[in-house]
Formats: sequence, C-alpha cells, structure tokens
Amino acid sequence: MTRDCFDRSRRRVMRAVVTGIPAAVLLWSSRTEASDKMTQKQAEYRDTPDGIYSCGMCTLFVKPNACKVVEGEISRDGWCKAFALLD
Repeated sequence: MTRDCFDRSRRRVMRAVVTGIPAAVLLWSSRTEASDKMTQKQAEYRDTPDGIYSCGMCTLFVKPNACKVVEGEISRDGWCKAFALLD
C-alpha cells in the first residue's frame, strides 16, 4: 500500500515537471520578445512635434531623452506614431 502511494505521488511530480518546463520556456521567450523596442524608422520618429503634440507630452517618454518603446536617443520635442497623450 505504501509503495503504491509513493508511485502515484512520484507520477504526479513527474507529470508536473514535464508540463511545467514547456510552460516556463514559453513564458521566458514571450518576455524576451516583449522587451524589444521599435527602431526609430519603424516608429516613424522625427525630431519635430506633430502640431502641439510632442514626446515630452507622451506617457511613453522617459526623462531625460529615452522612450519605453522606441530605441535610441529621443528628443523631448520629437514625435512618433506610438504617441500616447498623458491623462
């Protein structure tokens, strides 16, 4: 009886390991892809504002000269298609 219970719990552990490893790999790979930023060309970035809208007014702008979604140095007076107005 004790041996039978031990075999069942070992099977549960092995099943959890076998199903957990692919899930962990999938989660890890999706995180690495999510951290990639757009190039300035992909974002259609420019150093001039779009009317009254500029990077300095965007929720994605990171002071003093960066962006959460666009690579490279970003001007506070610039603008791109990822612009999201501050609330």
